[in-house]
Amino acid sequence: MTTWRKSSHSDETGGQCVEVAALPRAIAIRDSKSPAAGRLELPRHSFAALLAHLRRERPSD
Repeated sequence: MTTWRKSSHSDETGGQCVEVAALPRAIAIRDSKSPAAGRLELPRHSFAALLAHLRRERPSD
């Protein structure tokens, strides 16, 4: 069974609804509003690189 975690930035009004799940060899990402639409699986090192990029590019609040 895959355990999905919703992003802390997701909300109930339809904004930024992302869920992630740790798989044995990858990290899966899906849209929590439409989970049956599929998922993207990234190798763990690629997911880490994606997060690092997003953190660098994040606009300051």
